[in-house]
Amino acid sequence: MQTTKIGIRDAKVQLSKLLKLVQQGTEVILTDRGRPVGKIVPIENKQLSVKERLKKLEEKGFVREQSSDYYKTLPSPIPLENNLAQRFLNEDRDSEC
Repeated sequence: MQTTKIGIRDAKVQLSKLLKLVQQGTEVILTDRGRPVGKIVPIENKQLSVKERLKKLEEKGFVREQSSDYYKTLPSPIPLENNLAQRFLNEDRDSEC
């Protein structure tokens, strides 16, 4: 990876130019009176598969994997006579218009 050093004052003036360099893979070291104080680096643009994304979410505690018998514990649907559920649904849809 290529590296460029630039003072903070010059960086303010040339920010757009520096960001283009970063997009092309260059690392920019910001200096204050010649002393490095920070850097701007390109973000890794890696496409993750759904499986990899889910794994990262699990590791962070945002999601968890359901056990294989999760859906077996759901109750069976309650049967209604004469297509009653469908009629209620249709009535509800008609009343929204």
